[in-house]
Amino acid sequence: MPASAPILLTGAGQRVGLFCAERLLDDGHPLIVTYRQERESLQRLRERGAVTLKADFSSEASILAFVAELKTHTQRLRAIVHNASQWLAETPGNEGAIFAQMFNVHMLAPYLINLHCAELLRQSSPADIVHISDDVVHKGSAKHLAYCASKAGLESLTLSFAAKYAPAIKVNGIAPALILFNDGDDADYRAKALAKSAIGIEPGAEVVYQSLRYLLDNPYVTGTTLSVNGGRHLK
Repeated sequence: MPASAPILLTGAGQRVGLFCAERLLDDGHPLIVTYRQERESLQRLRERGAVTLKADFSSEASILAFVAELKTHTQRLRAIVHNASQWLAETPGNEGAIFAQMFNVHMLAPYLINLHCAELLRQSSPADIVHISDDVVHKGSAKHLAYCASKAGLESLTLSFAAKYAPAIKVNGIAPALILFNDGDDADYRAKALAKSAIGIEPGAEVVYQSLRYLLDNPYVTGTTLSVNGGRHLK
């Protein structure tokens, strides 16, 4: 019997992406991950059998170069999980460049990868695409307009690709709110952030993996974005 088709997970070097990579390996999935900069965590993934590919999603040419390299490593995929992301605020005089950067990472890269890797996914059954969006798109962001807009565009791509690729490939999204604090976040910031949700906890990356696992395992869900926000919409 042939080995299982690998899952492609983008942006797996740290935080939630790294956690999901480790849990996928725990569950026995062959794994291909992308990263932007070398980290000690990536060596741990390599030692566990993951293929790690450095990827630049800043332009059409670099995205297509990544797709070409990916196809030298596998002829099929079980799933693509688009986790690669950047969190940049607009700065005076730099708005257009920031918008273009957010668009390329959050929309153009998933768009082109989905189009050019569909045949790899069709070699697997079941097959999934999962877009990691952000709960902020449902409220807007005064300080991160381009980030928010591009993540909203990613949610629109979830609907369009779900319609395009059904029934062979399920396409869904996950929209997390607060998942993990950063080490430098002070007590006042943490308290204000926790107060934004009805449940009021820092849940940790496991809740994103549980959502991913649900989407991979459920055969009857497509075109859906799961809100993982602790009830922020209730406040």
